Amino acid sequence: MLIRKLFKFESAHIVRNCSTQRCSTSIHGHSYKVEVLLEAHALDQGQMVYDFGLMKGNIRDVIDAFDHAICFWDRDDAEYIRLCKQFSARWIAMPVSPSAEQFARMFFVIIDRILQQTIMANGESDVVLHSVIAHETETGYAQAFRHDAYNPRMGDIRLEDIEFSAQCQAEWRDPELYRKLLAGARFENTAPPRQIP
Repeated sequence: MLIRKLFKFESAHIVRNCSTQRCSTSIHGHSYKVEVLLEAHALDQGQMVYDFGLMKGNIRDVIDAFDHAICFWDRDDAEYIRLCKQFSARWIAMPVSPSAEQFARMFFVIIDRILQQTIMANGESDVVLHSVIAHETETGYAQAFRHDAYNPRMGDIRLEDIEFSAQCQAEWRDPELYRKLLAGARFENTAPPRQIP
């Protein structure tokens, strides 16, 4: 069974080397929608694949970091990167171009690691990330599956190479979230009370 949770954010970027001149030469923004699809072959104690409320924790915090942020490829012009950091408190440096395709892959890699490091507490069984869909516009989106997210032919995405500005991190419920993720720390879901045995 699949479940889907939808997240939204506003963000700006330049997509270097793309075919559309406006996109490759001018900073512009989008109203992004990100769909996170989880899969399991059994249900938890609440008869859910994974409680939607749990996805409002670390998963939402990481995605929300992109809201009102400028995202740039860390290989872009050094002066451009310096100015992005100087004039925006909210920025994210990515090891790949900030295209819809790479957003979908990058969110997959981050969310996959969050789930792997999460201790389930309500009988969740074999919950895995199925795919991530990044809608850049109302008519255009990219969907990344596991084989896409970890495909070196599409560019390596290592968590260590993604950098969130201090302001992005400060607004997380736990400002140490990403440091803990990189360190392999465990995240524990709260065990809910059982009303029906």
